[in-house]
Amino acid sequence: MARHLYPCPLRWSDMDAFGHVNNVVFLRYLEEARIDFMFRLAPGNGSPSFSGGSVVARHEIDYLRPLVHRHAPVTVESWVTKIGAASLTIAYEIKDPEQVYVRASTVVVPFDLDTQRPRRITAEERAFLEEYVDDGMRGGERAADGSGEAGGAGRSGGAGAAGGSGAAGEGAAAV
Repeated sequence: MARHLYPCPLRWSDMDAFGHVNNVVFLRYLEEARIDFMFRLAPGNGSPSFSGGSVVARHEIDYLRPLVHRHAPVTVESWVTKIGAASLTIAYEIKDPEQVYVRASTVVVPFDLDTQRPRRITAEERAFLEEYVDDGMRGGERAADGSGEAGGAGRSGGAGAAGGSGAAGEGAAAV
């Protein structure tokens, strides 16, 4: 099982009045890593995989310790915990070699921008994602029936902090 590692730079503007990275900024870090994983590393040269669009249906995030600004980037480690017929779950840790600042997961739904509807995961996308599956790491389960339902509940940083959740197509955020 492979993991995607993304070195995420910290920006001075990421800090809040308390001198540490703001909770909402961590969602941006997750987004940067997710886009790097799904689009730049998509299978094959010229492959249309993941390029048609996707939406975020759910975020879960646990803030474990404050992260203060420094010049060295933080690592966002990503892996897949679940692949359904029309959704996938990506887990993350935002960390340094000696400590973890955030653990999170995101349910992503491939989306057809022309029809404005969710779409199924293609065989090529599934093959790519399966290289990054670790379904035992954070308690996620791969749906045996292919339903793509998100497993488990978790804490978020609050309604305003975690970005909320919604069904794909109903207020879901574009990736």
